Amino acid sequence: MRSTGFFLASPSRQSMVMVVVVLLAAIKSTAAAQLSQNYYASTCPNVETLVRGAVTKKLQETFNAAPGTLRLFFHDCFVRGCDASVLLAGPDDEHSAGPDATLSPDALDLITRAKAAVDGDPQCSNKVSCADILALATRDVVSQAGGPNYQVELGRLDGKVATRAIVKHSLPGASFNLDQLNKLFAANGLTQTDMIALSGGHTIGVTHCDKFVRRLYTFKGSSAASRGPPMNLVFLRQMRQTCPLNYSPSAFAMLDAVTPTKFDNGYFQTLQQMKGLLASDQVLFADRRSRATVNYFAANQTAFFDAFVAAMTKLGRIGIKTAADGEIRRVCTKVN
Repeated sequence: MRSTGFFLASPSRQSMVMVVVVLLAAIKSTAAAQLSQNYYASTCPNVETLVRGAVTKKLQETFNAAPGTLRLFFHDCFVRGCDASVLLAGPDDEHSAGPDATLSPDALDLITRAKAAVDGDPQCSNKVSCADILALATRDVVSQAGGPNYQVELGRLDGKVATRAIVKHSLPGASFNLDQLNKLFAANGLTQTDMIALSGGHTIGVTHCDKFVRRLYTFKGSSAASRGPPMNLVFLRQMRQTCPLNYSPSAFAMLDAVTPTKFDNGYFQTLQQMKGLLASDQVLFADRRSRATVNYFAANQTAFFDAFVAAMTKLGRIGIKTAADGEIRRVCTKVN
């Protein structure tokens, strides 16, 4: 039987390890315990109404803010925890690095507006974190796009650090296989079912050609495996028109071409039809270990919504900051 360093440690070292483990568990438990659905009941009772109003107004101007905000929340939580570090601007900012370089300006503007709306209420000024505003705005864009309306846990603090160097390694890649996806999500306390449900957020998303062009053409030195799972041939020809070999860097396609502005289970139905643009999406149906869940969500929208809400709640608990390493920013783009 293989031994680990822990079991080979001396009694005194074992005790030290156990103390560290207990302390880390206590810190994590304390951070998670600060979240509650009525966190601002006495300090800013109108916070949800204020954020929802800003979301409604922005979506009336452009729907782009909906998928953009959902993506912004996911990227924030996966990189340094749900601490609004993705909003920080500066020489080491996250939102211009790697996968974050294509984060939606409309989503960033929505959070700026929501923050202004909240701070515009004298009772709420400088009492609500940018991280909580982002979490609420994410729920509201999902709901207003036709998705589930769920309760959001609140009480997050804003982080004081942004590190662009870790962005690329913290987020799933467009060519990830199921094992890579499960490993990354498991590292954040999320199950395979959580991962598949959160991937369903692509029902209102878009992706740029550079993320899936290798699935459309055979490039020198590329293999069948590098192109990912097979694609519906009619759909492939359509996508070649959207993304020719000399495509524009700004060219994009809808991840759910059937109902791109409606939060529904159409994304999973496109996977059944072999019309997933990203290899990391289509693999969810191609791999037998995850196919049953895709089929279930494709046939039962209520089940998808329930799983999505459960996964979003767990996602929102990642990396919660305590008073020692967090604050309530006066301006979302810079630390106090």
